[in-house]
Amino acid sequence: MNAQEIISSISTRTGLDPARTEMAVGTILSVLEHEAGEDRIAPLFGKVPGAEDLAHSHDVMAVSEGGGGGLLGTIGSAVNGLLGEKAGALVNGVAQLRASGLDVEQIKQAGETLLEQAEAAVGPDAMKKIVDAVPGLKGQLGL
Repeated sequence: MNAQEIISSISTRTGLDPARTEMAVGTILSVLEHEAGEDRIAPLFGKVPGAEDLAHSHDVMAVSEGGGGGLLGTIGSAVNGLLGEKAGALVNGVAQLRASGLDVEQIKQAGETLLEQAEAAVGPDAMKKIVDAVPGLKGQLGL
């Protein structure tokens, strides 16, 4: 299974168009990468070709690192300064998903389906390590 197959599956299941699904998947993967850390996310990126590139193309920290991005960039920069990069990644990711026009249910469906597909690729133990490393994931993304 590769990243494009995951996007197609999520798009079919959720009814989202492929472009918005790609953005949602890339954003969630970017949050996981920043929050869980490279050592935990490496098995997923290794088993799902294209996942790492997708996460990097929708990097949730790119907005705040450049200092731009209007209100989102300002909020992300403030959160990063107060709480560090990990908290900022989740806040930026949620803001990015909501700013794209996705509602809470669409975000939840995309996230749940992504986690199911990722678990099928890397196994339940590796996925549990990733999810457990991101304590706010369930509350913020509705998963």
